Amino acid sequence: MRSAALLLCLPLLLAACGQGAPGTDREALARLEPDITADDIAQHVQVLASDAFEGRAPASEGEKKTLAYLSAQFTAMGLSPANGASFFQDVPLVSITADPTTARARFAKGDEVRDLAYLDDMMIWTKRVRESVDVADSDIVFVGYGINAPEYGWNDYEGVDVHGKTVLILINDPGFATGDPALFNGKAMTYYGRWTYKYEEAARQGAAAAIIIHETEPAAYPW
Repeated sequence: MRSAALLLCLPLLLAACGQGAPGTDREALARLEPDITADDIAQHVQVLASDAFEGRAPASEGEKKTLAYLSAQFTAMGLSPANGASFFQDVPLVSITADPTTARARFAKGDEVRDLAYLDDMMIWTKRVRESVDVADSDIVFVGYGINAPEYGWNDYEGVDVHGKTVLILINDPGFATGDPALFNGKAMTYYGRWTYKYEEAARQGAAAAIIIHETEPAAYPW
């Protein structure tokens, strides 16, 4: 999608460069300049951002619709493909999707066992390119917000051994919970409050898995 967007902007860039280039035939350049207006751009954005394109995620039906739309628009603008007969270049990607029939989370304490249902009670996600990922017999350790931020004088992992264990983490960061503008960035979430950071830090600390507790208000969206 990023490459396609750059191609759409190309005529604008060429026109801008042509107007300021000394010693060029401006009339000839003017004949090459397409009539691109703010309304045209707004229309393309409205189409591509519509629900019909389903978010345009790679390997999705929305992506197919997006590529077809861009190809048709490039052709209508009189552009020629730069990659043989295609406007696009294939890039190998890996898509990882949990299997609803096998994805599960089971917790046990003594004789008490609790299973969480996929999608209803929990979501499972991994970046490991494997047929399956299992974390078994892993102790759970609560680590607050799962943050190690020296510049804020905050380290939830200090003195806690989480190697090979599963860490249980609160969403967002301490500033949101307290509302204290002097703590982190107050109500405004810092990068420390984001999922990506929490997973990355858990991995750096040697954890086998990380569980983030979802809450609607600090997450800013419902389950």
